[in-house]
Amino acid sequence: MLNVIRHEGPSGARPLVIAHGLFGSGRNWGVIAKRLSDEREVVAVDMRNHGESFRASTQSYSDMAADLAEVIDNTGGAADVLGHSMGGKAAMVLAITRPEIVNRLIVADIAPVTYEHTQMGPIEAMRGVDLSRVERRSDATAQLSHLDAMLQSFLTQSLDVPNKRWRLNLDTLAAEMDKIIGFPEIEGHFDGPALFLSGGTSDYVQAEHRPKIKELFPNAKFAKIPNAAHWLHADKPREFEAAARIFLNS
Repeated sequence: MLNVIRHEGPSGARPLVIAHGLFGSGRNWGVIAKRLSDEREVVAVDMRNHGESFRASTQSYSDMAADLAEVIDNTGGAADVLGHSMGGKAAMVLAITRPEIVNRLIVADIAPVTYEHTQMGPIEAMRGVDLSRVERRSDATAQLSHLDAMLQSFLTQSLDVPNKRWRLNLDTLAAEMDKIIGFPEIEGHFDGPALFLSGGTSDYVQAEHRPKIKELFPNAKFAKIPNAAHWLHADKPREFEAAARIFLNS
């Protein structure tokens, strides 16, 4: 099963499962998960090939959805699910294929479509880090100086400095990149409440994506967080938390 970070909350409330995006981990969601746990248990997972979860040869959305289903099944019932980017796509596939275990769905800054961009740049940058020269996180940051400062900080959160390794299976992520930026052909739809929450300055969820979203999620609602980009939960954590809380409690 996936590695999970549990934030205990009041008993009897429906739990919330959080699925992070590409190159992330459950630890990235620590602050928001902790704050939301005042009303419910929050379970932040490490997706396969990320963090402390198992390494696998695939990164398909059907596999990632099955991983999330296993976590929810182990909670003993249905859960609310929040997914960002890659985790949002996995959460969408989960909701469509296992609707009986998903109560409410929050999809953060992603649509059920294939994107044209690739994420091979960060993979090649991480592969280029000479880990033998890394004694502290700042040593890796210096080797990633050609990247945006926020991306440097984000990537090095997945660096296991004592063991001089990345907590990411870069080989599988590279081999499966077409699947990660894509979205599978899938039959069915999720009729439950769904919130598509986007960053106001992000271009990941376009107006032309809404018909496809509505086809798969007939009860989808849309909202934007002003002055937030793709990592909207990091750019505007308080606003993100407030929007999630209102939806989960509505």
